[in-house]
Amino acid sequence: MVARAKQKLSETMAEQADIHDLYERAVQTVDVEAEFLSDTFRALRGREAQGLREDFCGTASLCCEWVRAAVNRHAVGIDIDADVLDWGRRNRVTRLKETARARVKLLHDDVRTVSTDAVDIACAFNFSYYCFKQRDELRAYFARVREALVSDGVFFLDAFGGPDASELQKEKTKLKGFTYVWEQAAFEPVTGRLLCYIHFKFPDGSKLKRAFTYDWRLWTLPELRELLAEAGFSKVRVYWEGDDGKGGGNGEFKESATGEADWAWIAYLVAEK
Repeated sequence: MVARAKQKLSETMAEQADIHDLYERAVQTVDVEAEFLSDTFRALRGREAQGLREDFCGTASLCCEWVRAAVNRHAVGIDIDADVLDWGRRNRVTRLKETARARVKLLHDDVRTVSTDAVDIACAFNFSYYCFKQRDELRAYFARVREALVSDGVFFLDAFGGPDASELQKEKTKLKGFTYVWEQAAFEPVTGRLLCYIHFKFPDGSKLKRAFTYDWRLWTLPELRELLAEAGFSKVRVYWEGDDGKGGGNGEFKESATGEADWAWIAYLVAEK
């Protein structure tokens, strides 16, 4: 036991860190996301949403937050990475009350081909669908999601852009116990390819370089709206983030037909079946 304790003390903070926990603390606010899904669906459909499908769910924290909030809710999370799903089962699903755990289903599958029961809401957050680089591929994915919705279902996506989105840069954010680093490492104007990394730095000087890698296409809002329409969605709304008065976002999103000419922006697309 003493030998093990000494070994742990000799490890750097990076060696002791859990990258999935770091990612959630740096990037996700699932309570805010769940509230936005619920409130927006209610405003559009005049009823409460019950079933949620989270594509590219990762640790499934949003699924867990969704069912935690109401006893009549259920969620299915889908991800192609079996390891991150197992982490979510061990570290997130087990935190739920037993009755809530039964209302979360996690599937190791491909979002382009998976079959699920019809749900009120489907979502693809953290820009995960940017991994689809061709129009036909992304349109086909959107069409599959539409098939998985009930007759008045709604599909939620997030998107980012602005001139800063194509700049090669590193953005550092100090958080409790570590620094989160977002790097835009490469951009190809002709193809729209954007290569990004997440790094973590720690007070003891240790680092986790390229903890996460993202090889994306930087899609524009007009392209996304057109592809959603081509996939059969009847209406696509854009919810634009407000300004905090200091040049950043305030975390509040309202429907907008035009947006703002910001250097960097985040928005939600809300596609109605």
